[in-house]
Amino acid sequence: MATTVFSGDETAPFFGFLGAAAALVFSCMGAAYGTAKSGVGVASMGVMRPELVMKSIVPVVMAGVLGIYGLIIAVIISTGINPKAKPYFLFDGYAHLSSGLACGLAGLAAGMAIGIVGDAGVRANAQQPKLFVGMILILIFAEALALYGLIVGIILSSRAGQSRAD
Repeated sequence: MATTVFSGDETAPFFGFLGAAAALVFSCMGAAYGTAKSGVGVASMGVMRPELVMKSIVPVVMAGVLGIYGLIIAVIISTGINPKAKPYFLFDGYAHLSSGLACGLAGLAAGMAIGIVGDAGVRANAQQPKLFVGMILILIFAEALALYGLIVGIILSSRAGQSRAD
């Protein structure tokens, strides 16, 4: 019977993988909501002003980027979990969990903001074209929320592996 040598805490990888899953799932939920909500606005606006449809795709694209943020953190976290090569302790698991939650929940919040602003913004832009720049600025600030989560997620993920001096 072969025995596996495991260094670190045996339950720690669970929290690390949970962080990777949380980053991807919550970010994709935000991306999906933002895409769906602003897509409804684009479709509704396109009935009356079809020439503005391509110009109004901006919120849909910005919402789609949120899923990429979650994917980046999920890959960073999952590549950092290899308990057979390097000890993986609860500190590391919690660092990865908090990293995933920071990025994922920030992406979810940003997706909700992008969806609501995108829906109302493209409809308003169809009636008053001068609102386009204002809508884009609001969308940029909403996207920045997810970017903050990505940055904090990277910083927290980099803390994993620093629990004990080697």
